[in-house]
Amino acid sequence: MLRGMPSLPKLSVPERSLTSMNGTALPPITTVYHFDQLIDHNNAGLGTFQQRYWMNWEFYEPGGPIILMTPGEGNADGFEAYTTNDTINGLIAQQQNGAAIIIEHRFFGYSNPYDNLTSQSLALLTIQQAIDDLVYFATTADLPMPGGDAVKPGQAPWILIGGSYSGALTSWTMVNKPGIFWAGYSSSGVVEAITDYYDYFTPIRDYMPQNCSSDVEAVISYLDDMYAAGDTTGIQTLKEAFGLGDIVHLEDFATALQYNLFDWQSLQPDVGAGAMFFEFCDALEVKDGVSAGPQGWGLDNAIYSWGNFWNTTYYNQVCANEDAETCLGTYNTSQFYWTNVTVNNANRSWFWMVCNQVGWYQVGPPECEPAIVSRILQPVYEQRQCVNMFPDAFAYPPQPTTAETNVMYAGWDVDIPRLFFANGLRDPWREATVSADGLNKPNTTSRPIYEGDGFHCTDLVVQNGIVDATVAAVQEAGLMYMKAWLADWKPSA
Repeated sequence: MLRGMPSLPKLSVPERSLTSMNGTALPPITTVYHFDQLIDHNNAGLGTFQQRYWMNWEFYEPGGPIILMTPGEGNADGFEAYTTNDTINGLIAQQQNGAAIIIEHRFFGYSNPYDNLTSQSLALLTIQQAIDDLVYFATTADLPMPGGDAVKPGQAPWILIGGSYSGALTSWTMVNKPGIFWAGYSSSGVVEAITDYYDYFTPIRDYMPQNCSSDVEAVISYLDDMYAAGDTTGIQTLKEAFGLGDIVHLEDFATALQYNLFDWQSLQPDVGAGAMFFEFCDALEVKDGVSAGPQGWGLDNAIYSWGNFWNTTYYNQVCANEDAETCLGTYNTSQFYWTNVTVNNANRSWFWMVCNQVGWYQVGPPECEPAIVSRILQPVYEQRQCVNMFPDAFAYPPQPTTAETNVMYAGWDVDIPRLFFANGLRDPWREATVSADGLNKPNTTSRPIYEGDGFHCTDLVVQNGIVDATVAAVQEAGLMYMKAWLADWKPSA
């Protein structure tokens, strides 16, 4: 359920000292600052908590924009490079003489209103509270740079940037609180909440090597046919071929077969053949130095070679020394995975948002579509895990309020001025973005939508534009629009 979290790619932090435009030495970009954020924006009387943020003002000159990003659903440590010109954030800062900030999302990392992640505490983890955090920070924070107490919205233009979930949050914030952020940049922004999100696997199926998808489809069809026929002996034999014979529940085995596909999300244009996803496809499709044709090698070889890959290479990557049921089973609710309520547990916090508001359950497709994941997997399998994780909040598998989320924050219907959308053709999250197949949303000068050949949040990283001209074109368009929009900004009276 969590291997395909809509997360930003991480970059290494540049090892260089920073100086301001006038030559003054600046603090390292790993310096942590703290902001007194409201615990509950509907009840200021509950007080505040310490929300962490990081800042780089090496390119800043008075009058320049403040560029704000949250990395979203994870600890923000390690995302400091998003304040540098290794990323689109820093390119905008450099072009416009702005300052760049990374702020940690509430209930992720160490920015927590309470010292635990019980469902009682997580009641304050909502999209609306996250939106209100960004707005309250922009409108009240005194930033640590010189003059940082006089750059509130109205005094200086603010740009909100995000990728993936935080790209959706960029759109949702500008819809919900117009007028705070002058411009926005949403990369792979998953703006539409979807419960039954089988389309996660559609771009993977479309763009992975065809021989590999053919053989994966053959194995999945074989599994689903045995399930339909009640062939428990055949299913057990298949599980054992993968070294997963002691997995008790079939849904957990079917989920394990998804894991190789989730590795697609970590691909970027500069990733070579050694990436885990391509190791997986090579294991299926290359025999004695010869690659299979588009139809693959067929079912028997696919079972043998995919199973052998799990046994010899992949199992250790996923499970290390644990047995398969302990590692991959989801029915033992006494496991620490389900009961751990300590802070800095991104999986638990993200579960809460998934179960309540956004869904995005990565499941099998309807019968009318080819399947590279098993149709045994349906949203109820994921929703049952919500009960595992939060038994005091859910007595039965909950339906996330995706329709309400889309009404409140516009989803695919977003039409906010000065909001730039950047998407990737090969992104598994594409079908939740404004570039989803069949939407055919127009690319307008007010709400531009650009799509390159990239993967997930590819355009955020400068290096990806260097190796892929289509990504560079998206980045150049984003910079062009930011320059034009900022030229129109005027301070409030």
